[in-house]
Amino acid sequence: MADNKQYITQVQENGNVMISEDVITTIVSQAISEVEGVVSLSAKPGMDIAEIIGMKNWGKGIKITFGQSDEVYIDCNVVVSYGQNVVNVAKSVQETVTGAVEPIAGVTVAAVNVNICGISRQ
Repeated sequence: MADNKQYITQVQENGNVMISEDVITTIVSQAISEVEGVVSLSAKPGMDIAEIIGMKNWGKGIKITFGQSDEVYIDCNVVVSYGQNVVNVAKSVQETVTGAVEPIAGVTVAAVNVNICGISRQ
């Protein structure tokens, strides 16, 4: 099966560093889990089928896209705790994700699109 992963390549003095979309996804997932008011990521229907055909991150609530100039676009689907201000939670997700991805991965985050997919009474 072909490797459909996207990579961002950073040219270094002694060679290249390739960062997989899976690495960015892990950083984003961890950052989102630390945001107050976020209950979980929202999985899309068909997640099991997507994993079988090799699309590991499809449906897990995070989509990573690399731009032309090695910038990163992040889409995340979250479920917010009942009673929280969804706009404030979304802004916090954007700030937290950007603050985690840029220093750890060394890439520029061009956009963090937050989709509020549900409210939970947890």
